[in-house]
Amino acid sequence: MEAAAGQGERPTPPPLPLGVRLQLAGLTAAIDAVERSDGTVNRCLYSVIDRLLSARANPRPDGSGVRSYDFTIDASRGIWARVFAPVSSAVPLPVVVYYHGGGFALFSPAIGPFNGVCRRLCSDVGAVVVSVNYRLAPEHRYPAAYDDGVDALRFIDDAGGVPGLGDGVPVDLASCFLTGESAGANIVHHVASRWAAEHLHAAKSLRLAGIIPVQPYFGGEERTESELRLEGVAPVVNLERSDFSWKAFLPVGATRDHPAAHVTDENAELAEDFPPTLLVVGGFDPLQDWQRRYADVLRRKGVKVQVAEYPDGFHGFYGFPAVADAGKVFQEMKAFVESNRVAPVKSTAR
Repeated sequence: MEAAAGQGERPTPPPLPLGVRLQLAGLTAAIDAVERSDGTVNRCLYSVIDRLLSARANPRPDGSGVRSYDFTIDASRGIWARVFAPVSSAVPLPVVVYYHGGGFALFSPAIGPFNGVCRRLCSDVGAVVVSVNYRLAPEHRYPAAYDDGVDALRFIDDAGGVPGLGDGVPVDLASCFLTGESAGANIVHHVASRWAAEHLHAAKSLRLAGIIPVQPYFGGEERTESELRLEGVAPVVNLERSDFSWKAFLPVGATRDHPAAHVTDENAELAEDFPPTLLVVGGFDPLQDWQRRYADVLRRKGVKVQVAEYPDGFHGFYGFPAVADAGKVFQEMKAFVESNRVAPVKSTAR
């Protein structure tokens, strides 16, 4: 890597608790075991890992008062969602639609870390969370994940609420937010842009009040300074794994400059009425240069953007409760939701 050698001294990784280091080692080992160099996934081995890492929905509330259950969106495509909600609420709650990470090719809402993130979103942000299971690449390439993400919003809008909640937990669909990390945050951007361009004015009651892309997976043919500087040092993301994700997801023969990946140029596809954005960036994430360029493009196009920077944040750090900054991310999310939601109409009943 001659290019990397020209980036100066290799940075020192931030100190992490032993448990987090072990979790990261296990996660990256599992990813490398199932991803093949030809852009395919060993689904037989993956199914074993998936069962080991998955958690079932639990209708009984946990210690923070959060219960969970699943509902089907489109059985023919295997699209479903896991809901995280309190047992009851005296006021309408905002809805957060969540898209999990996994390089477009791996995982589901049932995977333990994502299940945990959504529980914290529900309890810390004070929202009903709908975690969407979208189709995975390479069996389902671009734009399948984006189609499924939009269809999940349409399903909720057509239903006039979140299926299965019951009357004890009212929701405020005019205060709907999208969030997710990594590939899920990439999906957040594209779903929000498509919703603004194609569905905003036809929607019955669902309004996107804001999006929260956490360390979104963007890229291009260029190798950025942060990608080179952190190669072989930062956990989870490296050039080989990133190249696999794009090879698996993008149309056959497409380069990484495809607009699904390379959304940081002036010609980026961005609809009018794009919602306010809270972008989370980690200083130990190789993708941070792409993420900051994304924020710059949004600003130049007139989008209200807030960037939350975490200098020691590695890719996906907020999903590890033992990392000190993880809690701060949820606090930022709560403040963003509260400042951008539409105040629910107060009941006039006597």
